[in-house]
Amino acid sequence: MFQGAMTAIVTPFKGGKVDEEALKGLIEYQIDNGIGAIVTCGTTGESATLSYEEHNSLVEFTINAVNGRVPVIAGTGSNSTAETIMLTEHAKDAGADGALLISPYYNKPTQDGLYRHYRAVAAAVDIPLILYNVPGRTGVNILPETVAKLSEIENIIGIKEASGSLRQVSDILEMSMDGFLVLSGDDFITLPMLSIGAKGVISVTSNIVPGEVVKMCERFLEGAPGEALRSHYRLQGLNRAMFLETNPIPVKTALAMMGMIEEEFRLPLTAMGESRDSLRDTLRVFGLID
Repeated sequence: MFQGAMTAIVTPFKGGKVDEEALKGLIEYQIDNGIGAIVTCGTTGESATLSYEEHNSLVEFTINAVNGRVPVIAGTGSNSTAETIMLTEHAKDAGADGALLISPYYNKPTQDGLYRHYRAVAAAVDIPLILYNVPGRTGVNILPETVAKLSEIENIIGIKEASGSLRQVSDILEMSMDGFLVLSGDDFITLPMLSIGAKGVISVTSNIVPGEVVKMCERFLEGAPGEALRSHYRLQGLNRAMFLETNPIPVKTALAMMGMIEEEFRLPLTAMGESRDSLRDTLRVFGLID
């Protein structure tokens, strides 16, 4: 169910509230361009500044707007196990196809704490769970040995890996149960990860060029690595632009430049600074704006 290109979709705001009309347009843009799944309420969706009511409403809205055309994965992770269970239970009840669980941040649990956290969520909510390892955001790295133990739990089906380490990705694939799904969480190394056994990407860049990211993944998975490599290098300029500043500032700014959303963030995120001109130049090179 979860492979190929998937989008960690932004949350558009207007006047301080979620802009549902703009979000519906973004969802249609993604589906029209062949995206494999929509991931809502992730880091790119500014989940850290959503209230519980907004979070749950956003999950429900996305599921209804997608209407079964592609899978919907709900970001439901937290640094509190009880809160993670609560959000994951809601996602299941709302009809999400899976849940993405960021590793607990700030409190920096041990590897045993990480294992127990995920095991508790898996025991409480019977829905496909995807671990999310992004040490640069959370301050803690889920080690391959811990991932391997978690892969033995039936409804923990995979991991979004954003450590940036191909060695770690390789170790996870080597140590984990057969069929355990590894997805790229880093647009820069999606193709290298595919080459060692990953099955797709949860992408930031696909917010603006879903068809291009779909093409790269499909070409590789269909046995055309040369074509996938050409797509990889074509996308690198956009990948760099999406991380000129903290995600999701550049990608939301790009979508605003493309006329798809309002350029609005929630503090502590702010409007793009000196890198704005560089972003605009990159979008022009790709023909995304005039």
